Amino acid sequence: MIDLGPLHFLRPEWLWALLALPVLALWLRRTGDAGADWRRAVDPHLLPFLLEPGRASRQRWLGWLAALAYLIATVALAGPAWRRIEQPLWQTRLPMVVAVDLSSASLATDVAPSRVAQMQARLRRLLQSSPEGPIGLVAFADDAFTVAPITDDAANVALFVDALQPDVMPVDGQSPARAIEWSRELIERAGYPRGRIVLVTDRADAAAQQAAVEAHAAGHVVSTLGLGSSDGAAVRMRNGRDVPVALDEASLRQLARSGGGMYAPLSLDGGDDAVFAAVPTGGRANGRGGRGWADEGFRLLPPLVLLALVVLVRRPRAAVALLAIALVPRPSFAADPWLRPDQQAHRAIERGIERYRRGDFEAAAEEFAKADGADAHYDRGNALAKAGRLQEAVSAYDEALRRRPGMPDAVANRQSVLNALKRKLPSGGQQQGQKGGTSKQSQQPRACKPGDPSCQSQPKQPSPQSDAPSRNEPQRSQAPQPPKPSDPSRQARADAAQRERMERALQQAKAAQKPSTTPVDPRQRERRLSDDAALQRVPDEPGSLLREKFRLEHERRQLGGRR
Repeated sequence: MIDLGPLHFLRPEWLWALLALPVLALWLRRTGDAGADWRRAVDPHLLPFLLEPGRASRQRWLGWLAALAYLIATVALAGPAWRRIEQPLWQTRLPMVVAVDLSSASLATDVAPSRVAQMQARLRRLLQSSPEGPIGLVAFADDAFTVAPITDDAANVALFVDALQPDVMPVDGQSPARAIEWSRELIERAGYPRGRIVLVTDRADAAAQQAAVEAHAAGHVVSTLGLGSSDGAAVRMRNGRDVPVALDEASLRQLARSGGGMYAPLSLDGGDDAVFAAVPTGGRANGRGGRGWADEGFRLLPPLVLLALVVLVRRPRAAVALLAIALVPRPSFAADPWLRPDQQAHRAIERGIERYRRGDFEAAAEEFAKADGADAHYDRGNALAKAGRLQEAVSAYDEALRRRPGMPDAVANRQSVLNALKRKLPSGGQQQGQKGGTSKQSQQPRACKPGDPSCQSQPKQPSPQSDAPSRNEPQRSQAPQPPKPSDPSRQARADAAQRERMERALQQAKAAQKPSTTPVDPRQRERRLSDDAALQRVPDEPGSLLREKFRLEHERRQLGGRR
């Protein structure tokens, strides 16, 4: 970008086209004078009768107008700008894994109050400032372990900062090479081809240098933060020996150079922010607001169009040709004709989402229907379901599943709509039955009088349940009929069965309301108390959780033969 005080050019490479302007002016001057050939062949006193008066001056003016149009078009293409506006600025968004040293050396007090306390304070400040991109946390000593996987939720990572103490590590020692390898594996498992690794420690060995070279070759940046001071201090290791430790800045600088990153001493005042911001070329994009120069080249289009009209008026053939091109029939487009079909579909989906949020589900379904894809058909099904067109919604979900078999959201929503359709069917069937004049009472066997020939078609031995009285049935309006000789025995059996069912239901209700007084087996009681005690011993604070997690992971690696 060229900065000329208040005027800026966003695409200054177009200004090179101005070098062709003198050449074009010279060519127009030599070819634009139509009377030059006549002057060489005809006597001067005859020229006024052969040449049109003022033609040369008009040709000269047209040449100047063409040169001015060329100048304006070139400046417009160069992107003149003289004011700033709010606009999205795209920045790289790559994951970052911070690997912290939790060996016994982190307990050294060469920096107040201790190395591990300073490291925790710096991590809190980093996580509170919303770091660029996803972030993960790794702790290492002689082996490396994941404290928090890569996530966009920095607050979730901050929960474990206070628990970062050397006693959570299952083994002691220092292996920065293992920390780099594990951080790289963590980034690649999360699906990122590139990332940033920030190593917080006090030294680096040859194995770490080699690991940094390999990580950088794979597209990752390895930076280092120096933990401690060059004066050092003595610290007691787990084996009981006092060992002096000091910050080796030279090895950490070399490690950062090998990894393509930066080195800085750990600073609580933000002096090491450049280490966390160091990113490689490329990566995932993240839109962020900012202020940028506004391209004002479009403001030069009106005078350019006026100049073009003047030239076209003087050149009717060119005007007719351009008009013919403009009148050529083109296929109609539902959206902007300058957009590709996939861009038009994307615009339709955006309009559908906007209408869906406003509650205009019918219009949203129409917009989603303009796109042809699994997601578009799924969204159309949702809009149709909200609009009450359940059968059409099922068809839309079927189309989405045909485009993308096994789409979980489409399967779940389709089943919900089918359940809603099934719930509507019984109510419709009952209404139809009432209109048809059928009822439950009309379908039950009627009472027969002795000697009635129509009673021969009735079942002679109905089940007791069918003769049992129902409180839901309406009372018969006619007088009770004389029972058959066998009616008392059937009624007695039905009454006995009904009393048995009522007693059983009453006992179940009492058992549900009152605790059982059945004596408990002592062994079962002891087992229950043991389980409750075990649940009480489950760790509910991050330190114990990390300690147990790292121990189990370390044992698993030892059994699997992998560090």
